[in-house]
Amino acid sequence: MKTKFKLFCVLALSLSFIQDALAQRDIPEDDSQLLYEIYKELIEYKTTASEQNNTIAVEGMAAWLEAAGFPAEDIFIGGALPHKGNLVARINGTGAKEPIILMAHIDVVEAERDDWNLDPFVLNEDEEFYYGRGTLDDKAMAAIFTANLIRLKQEGFVPNRDIVIALTSDEETGGSNGIYWLLDNQPGLIQGALAINEGGYGLLQDGEPLANTIQISEKIFASFQVTARNPGGHSSLPRDDNAIYDLAEALLKIRDFDFPVELNDVMRVSFERQAEINTGQRAADLRSLLETPIPEESLERLSREAAINAQLRTTAVATLLDGGHASNALPQSAVATVNVRMLPGSDPEDVLRTLTRVVDNPEMEVIYQGGGRLSDPSPLTEEIMGAVEAVTEEMWPGITVMPTMSTGATDGAKMRNAGIPTYGVSGLFVDRTDMRIHGQDERLRKESLYGGYEFLYKLAKDLSE
Repeated sequence: MKTKFKLFCVLALSLSFIQDALAQRDIPEDDSQLLYEIYKELIEYKTTASEQNNTIAVEGMAAWLEAAGFPAEDIFIGGALPHKGNLVARINGTGAKEPIILMAHIDVVEAERDDWNLDPFVLNEDEEFYYGRGTLDDKAMAAIFTANLIRLKQEGFVPNRDIVIALTSDEETGGSNGIYWLLDNQPGLIQGALAINEGGYGLLQDGEPLANTIQISEKIFASFQVTARNPGGHSSLPRDDNAIYDLAEALLKIRDFDFPVELNDVMRVSFERQAEINTGQRAADLRSLLETPIPEESLERLSREAAINAQLRTTAVATLLDGGHASNALPQSAVATVNVRMLPGSDPEDVLRTLTRVVDNPEMEVIYQGGGRLSDPSPLTEEIMGAVEAVTEEMWPGITVMPTMSTGATDGAKMRNAGIPTYGVSGLFVDRTDMRIHGQDERLRKESLYGGYEFLYKLAKDLSE
């Protein structure tokens, strides 16, 4: 299949990309230089949905592994589409335990040069940061896992279990060509006792490490459509009944509505530990979330913080609008997409009934358009928590390890539904007030990249010795 993919790519992509991806790599003696070269190469592959470079990028990563002495039988490249390949590679262990999967996606969201202050598909840097699309989401972990597999191989490390890396396509678009394809078509390659994934970051405050988070669960993406209809007419004869006005009123009702607070076991532990790293009123408010009932004043203050509010409840927000058909005609229809991030265990049909009740207009249509698959949280086992806490303490003494629920979506839910407990943890420290994932001038501190490199190296060894 690997040869077949190379043939298809020759037909679809430029020869220069092909030659770069398949060229022989020289493995630097310095581990930091190894990571830098892999990271730079990955950032400069334009692996957006509008391009066709994903398979070339994973071919490039395979070239690094081949140069480090990985045999062909331990490297797999495949996927549903010629340009959306996925790479799975492994170090074979003794088999005393089931494998661990180190997973990262190499596709990224779109980035236009005119929107950025620098080229998003060149690894730019200043004294403190690396800049570029994917520097944090998620090519940092993809590069780290590739470099660490090479480090372990060159050390002659023999783990008590297989250590598997899975670099995938199609995470950002939620498509079926990435982790879904591997689970459906090559499940034996990525079966394991647990997986390490994106979704958990270290938190910096005033430049100092504050906490290291581990994602245990995530909210579920769902789309709903709200439609207002009207016979319309000539714009010179306006009336009170107007599809755009009706839709606007419905959206304001959704804006002003709060879904009820629901705290699962993961978030109870998270808020307890968040209280430990805060002081004063905020610490008291966070502790109050563990009370029954939650004091209204504390809940009101915390709900004003978008990051906290999103962890307390299901949220709904309008994200797309389409209305009217001519500038001189009354609109006959107005349509909005409402993006909902549901708490684990939520039922989309319950959310639909809630939104219909909130809109409170029988003339309007509210429908569920689909979304991600629901998944249960991964268990907080001693194996994973003990390892994460031990390595965190070794590298950043006194730093709290904080279980959390991601408000965004990752491939972790897909793995959990396949029966593989998945944990988002990276050791990549980011400023809690300056997260540029999917945004302009995405960046990652240099110190954070190399710190995460060492953290994930030690974690892989800790889990497999």
